[in-house]
Amino acid sequence: MPSSKMKNYRWFIVTMLLIATTINYIDRQVIGLLKPILEKEFSWSETDFARIVMAFSAAYATGLLLMGRLIDRVGTKKGYSIAVIIWSVAGMMHAVVRSVAGFAVVRMILGIGEAGNFPAAMKAVSEWFPKKEKGLATGILNAGSSVGVVAALVIVPWILSSYGWQEVFWITGVLGFVWLGVWWLVYELPSRHQRITAEELALIEEGQDHAMQAAPAIKWSALFRMPHTWAVVTGKFLIDPIYWFFLFWLPSYFASTFGLDLKKPSLPLMVIYAATTIGSVGGGYLSSWLIKKGWPVLKARKSVLLALAMLEFSVILVQFVTDVWVAVGLLSFAVALHQAWATNVFTLAADLFPKESVSSVVGIAGMSGAIGGILFPMLIGYLLDMYKAQGDLQGGYYVIFTLCGFTYSVAWLIIHLLTRTRVPKTA
Repeated sequence: MPSSKMKNYRWFIVTMLLIATTINYIDRQVIGLLKPILEKEFSWSETDFARIVMAFSAAYATGLLLMGRLIDRVGTKKGYSIAVIIWSVAGMMHAVVRSVAGFAVVRMILGIGEAGNFPAAMKAVSEWFPKKEKGLATGILNAGSSVGVVAALVIVPWILSSYGWQEVFWITGVLGFVWLGVWWLVYELPSRHQRITAEELALIEEGQDHAMQAAPAIKWSALFRMPHTWAVVTGKFLIDPIYWFFLFWLPSYFASTFGLDLKKPSLPLMVIYAATTIGSVGGGYLSSWLIKKGWPVLKARKSVLLALAMLEFSVILVQFVTDVWVAVGLLSFAVALHQAWATNVFTLAADLFPKESVSSVVGIAGMSGAIGGILFPMLIGYLLDMYKAQGDLQGGYYVIFTLCGFTYSVAWLIIHLLTRTRVPKTA
């Protein structure tokens, strides 16, 4: 590795994390965008596609638990590399399978690999950033989940204009290997890195929570007995499913309520999903700004989470809207608040646990969020079917929006009660 020094190298590292997360979500979204083509080519039913989606969801939930532990064992550089290799190979394998079972298998492999992204990224943040900057760094990398969704809307049609659906999987799969080549050259722990300046190393080391970072790694089984673990789990289990509702049901909501033509590029949906980027970075910046102003770390994170929970009640107002762009405004605000919440919950793991245990905690919490993402759609389907049978489909959506508005406050209260002490007990 070159020995020349680079100022503010940690921000180059977080840029790498942003790009990896973006690629992660591009690979995840491709099959959804190709759904009409694949259904026609292979004569899939909606049930066939649902089984493929569920295969990914189940593997992703399991993978979060396993990959988080693996990354804590082998380290950030190797662990992230393993995850990217698995999901990139799986992404390209989509081009060669032909049956429902084949697609389900490669989606399962993709889910296991993609599950390593956030545990590895948060471990990198815990290693490279002082506590006053962790929130902003997390917000930047988490924005990749939004950028990836929007980027997929551009990349997939562009490839299809010149090639077939197989080439979409080949080309998007290769992106991970390009990133991997750069990652292997540029990443190392700050204390061993040849390109970091002495001033930046001092900033990182002096800005760490020394009592926390000096603590030994916590046994994986012991994490489940700690209230702080369940605080992070709560923030993911109750809230992650709401994002999946926003992601997968908003198109249908706009189609049924405002007559949106889903066969054409949708500016309203692109605006809404782009707003998540603002929320992700803004939520991280706000808590980091409070810490720089002298607020205790935990107080800053929980205060931001409380403010976000209160503001999220605004999503309930969607039921009174008759103009499509007013609905876009309210829902853009709601999804931005959600990503701000997700950023600060991710950062809680880096705040509350030694860096040797961060990936494990993020993995456990991420698995709980994925499980919630499997259960909540069952409730959504039940409510929408019930209201649709009564001739009031919009009424079903309004009930769901109301549930979403209240859930953030319930989650905050549980998190607050579980984190009344700053340092987790390991006994």
